[in-house]
Amino acid sequence: MIEYRNLRVALLGAGSVGSQVARLLLSQGDEFASRIGARLELVGIAVRDVDAPRDVELPRELFTTDASSLILGADIVVELMGGVEPARGYVLEALNSGADVITANKALLATHGPELFEAAEQVGAQLYYEAAVAGAIPIIRPLRDSLAGDRINRILGIVNGTTNFVLDRMDVNGETLQDALATATDRGYAEADPTADIGGYDAAQKAAILASLAFHTTVPLDRVYREGITSVDKAQVDAAREAGAVIKLLAICERLTDPETGEEGVSARVYPALISREHPLAAVHGAHNAVFVQSAAAGDLMFYGAGAGGVETASAVLGDVVSAARRHVVGGPGVAESTHAGIPVLDIGRVVTRYQITLDVEDQPGVLAAVARILSDGGVSVETVQQSVPSSHTGPVVIAGNADLAAGLPIHGGATPTATLVIGTHEAEEAALAATVEALAASDVVIAISSVLRVEGS
Repeated sequence: MIEYRNLRVALLGAGSVGSQVARLLLSQGDEFASRIGARLELVGIAVRDVDAPRDVELPRELFTTDASSLILGADIVVELMGGVEPARGYVLEALNSGADVITANKALLATHGPELFEAAEQVGAQLYYEAAVAGAIPIIRPLRDSLAGDRINRILGIVNGTTNFVLDRMDVNGETLQDALATATDRGYAEADPTADIGGYDAAQKAAILASLAFHTTVPLDRVYREGITSVDKAQVDAAREAGAVIKLLAICERLTDPETGEEGVSARVYPALISREHPLAAVHGAHNAVFVQSAAAGDLMFYGAGAGGVETASAVLGDVVSAARRHVVGGPGVAESTHAGIPVLDIGRVVTRYQITLDVEDQPGVLAAVARILSDGGVSVETVQQSVPSSHTGPVVIAGNADLAAGLPIHGGATPTATLVIGTHEAEEAALAATVEALAASDVVIAISSVLRVEGS
């Protein structure tokens, strides 16, 4: 029988993920030992309340409220507490003691990542975080290692399972946002307070992590532009379906050229956007996540799978535990984070994108000409215009291009006092598009702007 050395593992937190990590460490010890060349000994689990009910039955003697004592006696510390404090203090304590740290804490990494990576580098420890983005999907290691020799140009990600579940229910089942969110809550996909998910905060934290990793530069959380899905309604989802598109909450990280300086910059942003049903991300249903990577040499790559779940996320955590344990067996210092490129982070206004703008307008001659002038004055080129048709007509009327808009024709010549225009723009700077939308809103011929969505994925 092979004799293995022991590596002491301390676990901080025993929620849905932490309890599964503990269960697997205890039940698969022999298998882990054969893979690693050392035995993983779970020395304790730090929790706020040792008597709290848990999904998994674990030995009570492992539980303690004294996290520091566990940390100081551990070779590997797994932080699954969530939140910024006291997790930040415990992670720094573990790194400063020389222990490797595994975390799934996206909020902590998005707000204090540089501080934690520097602490790890100072002592030759390693900070692992595969489970912090997209749950069970392996995306951190491919970006950090497999694609380290490539140039990543763009990342499009569905990185929040709750919002994808809600938008998918709205699209497939025709539910309202409120009804779909209620279903998500009943099934355990949404918290009692879903603000972090539907407000885009969770996805923004993940976008900051992905952008920092992909572009080898620090992208602070406060430089990530964020919009949630709270303003997405059933009418927008239905219109997207009719147009052969779907609405997804996307985390987008990309390289850009600063139009003012001509120098390279990067952007990280989160917002609901239209994406063609032919795009691979359109086929991501339910609470699943997917990350679509566009790189110079490898081309287009897509990573897909479960974005949450206790045992699923535990798989990613344990992958990092095995990597950390193997490093202890082999020896050598940890690998420092590659975030020293120093590429500037550009504001959302510098992003080049496309819009779909839905307007309620007066039904009278000259309206199209007035709308065309506003678009032209804003430097926005129109790709398509689709107008609503009164009940006496059949089928939509589609007008393409600025020349048709400038003709000054009545919208449909009918008797109804209002009509709807759906305008699709060519690519333009976000700042120009946003200013044009404001000008349209202030126009006398525009009754209301019922929808503004960006178009991505082309």
